[in-house]
Amino acid sequence: MAVADIATRVRAGDSTAVAVVEEYLAKIRSTDGDVHAFNLVTADVALAQASAVDDAVASGHDPGPLAGVPIALKDNMCTEGIDTTCSSKILEGWKPPYNGTVVDRLRDAGAILVGKTNLDEFAMGSSTENSAFGPTKNPHDLGRVPGGSSGGSAASVAAGMAALSFGSDTGGSIRQPAALCGVVGVKPTYGAVSRYGLIAFASSLDQIGPFATTVEDAALALEVIAGHDPLDSTSIPSPAPALLPELDKGVDGLRIGVISELANAADPDVAERMTAALGALEAAGAKIVEVSVPAVVYGLTAYYLIAPAEASSNLARFDGVRYGLRVDGADVQEMMIRTRTAGFGDEVKARIMLGTFALSAGYYDAFYGKAQRLRTMVRRDFDAVYQNVDALISPTSPSIAFEFGDKSDPLAMYKCDVCTIPSNLGGDPAMSVPFGTGDHSMPVGVQVLAPPNGEQMMFRVAAAVERAAP
Repeated sequence: MAVADIATRVRAGDSTAVAVVEEYLAKIRSTDGDVHAFNLVTADVALAQASAVDDAVASGHDPGPLAGVPIALKDNMCTEGIDTTCSSKILEGWKPPYNGTVVDRLRDAGAILVGKTNLDEFAMGSSTENSAFGPTKNPHDLGRVPGGSSGGSAASVAAGMAALSFGSDTGGSIRQPAALCGVVGVKPTYGAVSRYGLIAFASSLDQIGPFATTVEDAALALEVIAGHDPLDSTSIPSPAPALLPELDKGVDGLRIGVISELANAADPDVAERMTAALGALEAAGAKIVEVSVPAVVYGLTAYYLIAPAEASSNLARFDGVRYGLRVDGADVQEMMIRTRTAGFGDEVKARIMLGTFALSAGYYDAFYGKAQRLRTMVRRDFDAVYQNVDALISPTSPSIAFEFGDKSDPLAMYKCDVCTIPSNLGGDPAMSVPFGTGDHSMPVGVQVLAPPNGEQMMFRVAAAVERAAP
């Protein structure tokens, strides 16, 4: 059932939030033993929140646009009194003393939290194989990955265990798993959604966004969580745009660009779906033009210097002193070394070391400084292209979901994000929309990109892609 339909029925008293939540909790009990989308199922919290929504309806109050809608949150968003681990041993059992802004906005809109979802540790990965608590599996094929790092959030919606879920996107961590699991995933403009209460990986790249089964559900979810937040210094000081009115406008007369550098990066089965999507948009009245964004070929290189450098700084706070895991040692230095050795996984350690090296004396200008200049080139190239087109199209992931262990080589894993990273470097909005299946009947996603604060145009095009999807 569509998110808006759930909320409408609950608000009208035609169904109860408790009944809706019990149905989803039953689905989690029957399904998550195989999928492992959740690190924590918050059944008691969910039923208490649902009861409060029903009480509000009974007393004549409107609980909000997501009344009774069961949601799941990536386990790197702070939830007051509820475990928040980032799928890392170093934070196992930590209960934040406050909610993130997105968590409060969802609660105020009547949404019901059914659990915290699994991720690659500290959001560092593209397969959810790097979780300290075990991998999440793709609901379409349990032998394949769901993508990452927000694999648990994508899988929870794909398997029908949550009506909506929310993840964070640093280099594609919402869009890539959305494509591999066959759901809609949205990375908003940087600053459009508050990062307050999101445990940082790379602060200049991270952004929270929704997963949903339809473009309409994703639009409703983004309308709820977006908008200025004074608690986040990078928050855009303007209200959230109205997205739902854009969905039926169609693409007749729009100019939509195909990024040649990214289209050529896809496997044949994914490229075939892309071609079909472009044909459908053209049949709907859009003019399709091939464009070049030359700097995107350097996106992967720039990202894997900038993101680890910021992670090196952000993760320095996990020292065994203030919160989380603490392993005793003979002195403070030994205690910190033992704590981080025991608490961080191999991928996190590797990225911290890479980032520390890139920021070190004698290497800063050669590596980090040069990467930031490449980032500026990406921004300028996108700005130039958007002078001539309304939106852009590319594959979301260059391949379908791969089998566990297939990307054991780090570089092969990093290349999974080649199509998604450029939008994070530029701060632009982008989203993945399911468009049929590729090899092994696995989902394929088409990525829709738009200029900064161009969510309305992005959703307009995405809705047209969805309407044409097989």
